[in-house]
Amino acid sequence: MLIGSIITILLLLFIVASYYFFHKAVVRSRKDIFKKSPDMDPDEYKIMGSPDNWMQKHGFDDIVIDSDDGLKLHGYFIKAGGGSGRTVILAHGYSSKAFHMHSFARFYHDDLGFNVLVPDARAHGRSEGKYIGFGWLDRKDYLKWIDKAIELTGEKSSIVLHGISMGGATVLMTVGEDLPAQVKAVVSDCAYTSAYDELSWQLKRLYHLPAFPFLYTTSFLSKLIAGYFFKEASALEQVKKTGLPILFIHGGSDSFVPHEMVNQLYDAAVGEKELLIIPDAGHGLASEVDYKTYVTRVAEFLGKYIVL
Repeated sequence: MLIGSIITILLLLFIVASYYFFHKAVVRSRKDIFKKSPDMDPDEYKIMGSPDNWMQKHGFDDIVIDSDDGLKLHGYFIKAGGGSGRTVILAHGYSSKAFHMHSFARFYHDDLGFNVLVPDARAHGRSEGKYIGFGWLDRKDYLKWIDKAIELTGEKSSIVLHGISMGGATVLMTVGEDLPAQVKAVVSDCAYTSAYDELSWQLKRLYHLPAFPFLYTTSFLSKLIAGYFFKEASALEQVKKTGLPILFIHGGSDSFVPHEMVNQLYDAAVGEKELLIIPDAGHGLASEVDYKTYVTRVAEFLGKYIVL
């Protein structure tokens, strides 16, 4: 009787813990807990999340598409001058939104002459959705954004995918799908190898808990409610399926998404690839710490595959 009661109590605790972690990680909500992360100081979080008026000042077209599961997804399109067919689709990070990609949008538009399409990921910004996809659900959304970019810029367009953090993982997961020929190259900044690996790391760092059993039960709950297991959401497996050229970028001081993950991603990629490590950069701050090197390497990399 006593053993049975203990087992029942433990099961109930695991169920409660699973719902707690699922809500914290997957359900759309404010993610203030990351402001307290031992790997990100308040100034870093502020830089990553600070809004800017460049996109509003320049002007944009508000674009809406429907996801495969019926969500209204919002994006912002900024057209380049001269009828350019060069287009970048930007992917923001976890708990962020499209307007936080303002510096990347400005670089691509003003310096490289690209059209810029910046979506709000599902369950972020103005896009609908209750559950965060960690790149896995988003990869299907980005297939639709690619189609929209071709519709907006023409069949002869050349498309680049550039993402940061969860957005970096999103573009890597996207390239594992069947893509149109217009997609020419990918830039992935501080991406994680998989949702499971990143959440396992954060569970240890923020809660001092092991992945088993908590992440396993939470992942099962995610499959039941949100539609995916955490191990399914694997950028590592997706890059093995593409021959597209990829520039991998990571901060050498990134401990939020450990920089060892970029080495695994780089090694797994089977197409043409380059690796850029900005030694003193924390998470998402490579372009802030060494902007000149960052934009020079991105431009040089893209110039091999697109006429700039």
